[in-house]
Amino acid sequence: MNELCYMSAGEALALFARRELSPLELMRAVIDRAEQVEPAVNALCHTFFEAALDQARAAEQRYGGRGDPPRPLEGIPLAVKEEEAVTGQPWTHGSLIHRDTIADHTSTFVQRALDAGAIIHARTTAPEFSCAAFTHSRLWGVTRNPWNPDYGVGGSSGGSGAALASGTTVLASGSDIGGSIRIPAAWCGVVGYKPPYGRVPQEPPFNLDTYCHCGPMARTVADCALYENVVAGPDPRDIVSLRPAIALPVGGFESIEGMRIAVSLDLGDWPVDPEIRANTLAVGAALAEQGAVVEQVDLLVSQADVMRATAIHFEMGFNKLIAAAVEAHPDLVSDYVAALPDSWAGLAGGATLLDSYELEARIYAPVGELLERYDALVCPTVASRGLLTGDDYVDHGIEVDGRMLEPYAGIMMTLAFNVMSRCPVLAAPSGHAANGLPTGVQIVGRTYDELTPFRVGAALERARPWLDVPERRPAGQLVLD
Repeated sequence: MNELCYMSAGEALALFARRELSPLELMRAVIDRAEQVEPAVNALCHTFFEAALDQARAAEQRYGGRGDPPRPLEGIPLAVKEEEAVTGQPWTHGSLIHRDTIADHTSTFVQRALDAGAIIHARTTAPEFSCAAFTHSRLWGVTRNPWNPDYGVGGSSGGSGAALASGTTVLASGSDIGGSIRIPAAWCGVVGYKPPYGRVPQEPPFNLDTYCHCGPMARTVADCALYENVVAGPDPRDIVSLRPAIALPVGGFESIEGMRIAVSLDLGDWPVDPEIRANTLAVGAALAEQGAVVEQVDLLVSQADVMRATAIHFEMGFNKLIAAAVEAHPDLVSDYVAALPDSWAGLAGGATLLDSYELEARIYAPVGELLERYDALVCPTVASRGLLTGDDYVDHGIEVDGRMLEPYAGIMMTLAFNVMSRCPVLAAPSGHAANGLPTGVQIVGRTYDELTPFRVGAALERARPWLDVPERRPAGQLVLD
């Protein structure tokens, strides 16, 4: 295997600038890797390899002093989740309904990466309408986890997570309405960031949905910050986009010496797999080694409250989109799409918008109080060690630590922080489970304090450098038959 395909964006940019590596070499390595592993992983639904090579040649010219100077992401391969609009490219939403749809515009989220010099060489798979915590659809088939192909990659940004894990891109885009960046980050062993609501502009009408976020995915904390700096900031088309733009440091993050960090293994009453609990405790120990004051805390973020608040919120918005698609095209949608509207409506139970507000306030109250005493909260990303490949989880739930959770969304500890959408959350690896899949933690900051989760994540990466440890790469474990 050409190790270039696992190079970080930051390292590649430095080598480009010194003329020690060409963008063309890196792009060829990523493409070669995709051609090797994609028959097994199936994370890339569209590829633009020849055009990407041409753009890499143009980037090489910029680094050589010919033409305009290099931009912040000049020559970096970027895989974009298929739900994002890119002018002239397919815009299928993973659905047979839209298999022939071509985008007539480019979203601000994508355009900013393109303007920074990133090169889209591929689009990544997502479940139909990005409405599941797994990634398979009738249109694209099953995306398999490169660590263990018997398990899925999470969702809905599952193709992005799998592409990063298997070395078929350097950066990848994600979106997150219930954990869709953070869940694949956990089960693929990569880094993902859910910015606080409004930090990264989104397209209407879902820019007005407080649970919705677009954000970066990468293999390192520094790469995630580099990408976030490019896409964050106000946009005149998005009324909730925040002013002024802020920038995370790209030259490294300060020590966490003396920082106070709270660790919760279960947010109070969520059933959590024992291996995930153990790996979360190990993260706390690693942060303590880096000089932080780490304490395990009693915290109640009620699972029942989170699930009900989410159901009410979805029933009043996102669920309507899904229900309309199911009604108009019942023969074209996946089984899990057809089942979703009734599932969330049942959990919502006819509740009102006011009920949702009251629940969301109750959910945030203990976390807000906790974060007055601590700089950050660390907790598991997902309660389970993975979902089986290709399973829709329509007529059954999933057992976690002796408790059956139905619907399976009860494993998504990420949902709590879509409810608390103004809290920034960095998802980072925490270890591995016995089934071979990575596990992950969420590093939660105070509202709009975006630097702290990155400082904590960088300290964790220093203590446990997942990119540089061979067993933290699935390179030799891919099944290619």
